[in-house]
Amino acid sequence: MGIRKFFDSNALWLSMLIGAVGYRYFLPLAPILPWLIFFMLFFTFCKVNPLDLRLHKWHWVVLVTQISLSLGTYVGVYLLTDNRYLAQGLMLCFIMPTATAAPIIAGKMGGSIQNLTTFTLLSNFATTLIVPAVFPLVNPLAEKTFWPAFVLILSHITPLLLGPFLLAWLVRLVFQWRRKREFVLPVKIAVVPFYLWVASIVVLSAVVTETAISNFQSQLANILILLICSFFICLLQFGLGKLIGYWLPAPSKGRDYQDVLINPAAAPKTMSGVSSITAGQAFGQKNTSLGVWMANTYLDPLASLGAAAYIIWQNLFNSAQLFIVAHKK
Repeated sequence: MGIRKFFDSNALWLSMLIGAVGYRYFLPLAPILPWLIFFMLFFTFCKVNPLDLRLHKWHWVVLVTQISLSLGTYVGVYLLTDNRYLAQGLMLCFIMPTATAAPIIAGKMGGSIQNLTTFTLLSNFATTLIVPAVFPLVNPLAEKTFWPAFVLILSHITPLLLGPFLLAWLVRLVFQWRRKREFVLPVKIAVVPFYLWVASIVVLSAVVTETAISNFQSQLANILILLICSFFICLLQFGLGKLIGYWLPAPSKGRDYQDVLINPAAAPKTMSGVSSITAGQAFGQKNTSLGVWMANTYLDPLASLGAAAYIIWQNLFNSAQLFIVAHKK
């Protein structure tokens, strides 16, 4: 196995390990995390023609299932344990929107970048509507009402989601106007988002490690419960997503150019197989950085450890998937 192939297959868990072990050195880099995400999304969105973004049945089924499980988990855990912090932390594992990096991982595994980009936009803006309405109910100490909370979350999401999307669309339009041909991101540049995501995981792992260490002694029991439960929640969400995608396959062909130019790994696969990969990442791969921020802003800070624990499991799961895909080639 070549060095690059080894790194591509093991990059996620290696970046987590590096960030955790050297968290004191990487923690000062936390302010650049939004910029890493911004440019990661920009290069990813450059692959996608906005005309190819369409809603499909599995989008709505995944979204409704995600919301139902998040609310049901909070009510069930709180009634059984009377532990509001634990209930909030586990609810957070479900209610977090799809990660902005999900299309990158899905594309490397043979999923549809177009369909997952569509769901990423839908999921994040649905969260913007749902969280301001739900979080004040589950945390009586929350000071913000719906509209102030809505504006705050929207201001946090929009620059990182719509900004790179609109910039990529502008680049595409200018290129097509000047060159009179379809815009296609060069292959050498198309891999950049993955490495930007790896860099962001290093920084995020450092932040999570510092949070866990600072709460370790006082909240050890809750940390262990969140760690174990988030593992099963992670498996459940990836598994449900894959089943939903398989049952409700959606086409991923582009209108103006061949799909192989966007999703080279997806082209030879069946529609059900591509949708299964895509919906699995849509449901299972979460925007954990947003989840940690939402918990620290609206919930008890301990609840953020639910999102922190989820980071570990989703990246280990994605590492295993990338390893399997790499060894099938």
